[in-house]
Amino acid sequence: MALDVPAVRARFSALESELVFFDGPGGSQVPDEVIEAIANYLRTSNANVSGPYSTSRRTEALVDDARRAGGAFLGCSPEEVVFGANMTTLNFALSRTVGRELEAGDEIVVTQLDHDGNVSPWLELARDLDLKVRVAAIRDDTSLDLDDLEAQLSDRTRVVAFPWASNAVGTLVDVARVAELAHSAGALAWVDAVHYAPHGPIDVGAIGADVLICSPYKYFGPHLGLAFARTELLERWRPYKVRPAAETPLGHKFETGTLPHELLAGFVAAVRYLDSIGFDAIVAHERELGERFLAGLPASCALYGLPTMEGRVPTFCFNVDGLSPLDAATRLGERGFAVWRGNYYAVEVMDRLGLPEGAVRAGMLHYNTAEEVDRLLAELASL
Repeated sequence: MALDVPAVRARFSALESELVFFDGPGGSQVPDEVIEAIANYLRTSNANVSGPYSTSRRTEALVDDARRAGGAFLGCSPEEVVFGANMTTLNFALSRTVGRELEAGDEIVVTQLDHDGNVSPWLELARDLDLKVRVAAIRDDTSLDLDDLEAQLSDRTRVVAFPWASNAVGTLVDVARVAELAHSAGALAWVDAVHYAPHGPIDVGAIGADVLICSPYKYFGPHLGLAFARTELLERWRPYKVRPAAETPLGHKFETGTLPHELLAGFVAAVRYLDSIGFDAIVAHERELGERFLAGLPASCALYGLPTMEGRVPTFCFNVDGLSPLDAATRLGERGFAVWRGNYYAVEVMDRLGLPEGAVRAGMLHYNTAEEVDRLLAELASL
């Protein structure tokens, strides 16, 4: 079924703005039902858990609902769901936890496609524990070089950390194949799904992930972090937690302090929103937008990354002849287009591409329209 874009946009008050939102790679807009869920929780249920009264009990029920929603979204058990402030904070915490099992000389493999949120936690852990971090290369077209990744593996490899999709250039990774390679070396497959999550369905079992982390604010929810880790790992790992904190459900052991309950309410609403749209319609519409953008990109723009929609999501990294990324993005912003410039924390990608100032980044989400894409292309041509 084709996506009814006007009906989708009617659910977002934010899209009534004159600003055209191509800034989705840095965070999406949220539908009104997410806003209302957050506000309604604060109006009617605001409390901490474990109290013998109604608002506390409603909050406990909400936390359970959020775990179920997280499990449904990720394709895992609610017990395997961990909430946190954001992906990076969760990744520092969980990498520190797995570090209890590592020894000097053990190795971590990351990739040149990674956001630094899936690199620096391992670099810091390596500094503390005398580990070695290896970096798997990307090819000239920004696809991950699986042969090079396999060559980086050894009997000392303990974790292979990699993205499902690049937040900088939009390239998709064959996550199931990378997980298979990691497991063949006896290592954990540690997936950053932040950039992929708004663009396609996630099933951690189907891809063979041991750990997967994402951020609901990228897929129409509030600022929050969400992680999955396999039951066997959650049972085995010793968490960093305060002594009175409950040991169950399993994922809760790795959540420090009081959860942002109002944001969990928004998260549940965001998952329900996505369920009401369906990823089949989202993927098809976004592919059309991406093809339209690539077909019309002016010759004055240099694209970095795959030139077709095969093997990518609709996130585009480019520069405009004669303009710095800052100047180009600023001019577009002045003309009503929200785009990004810089390296977007994708340090390794930009180094590999030889872009010390980074580039301009425009990303499409399912609430964008063909008319908005055409307007952006016209503005790029005018620059």
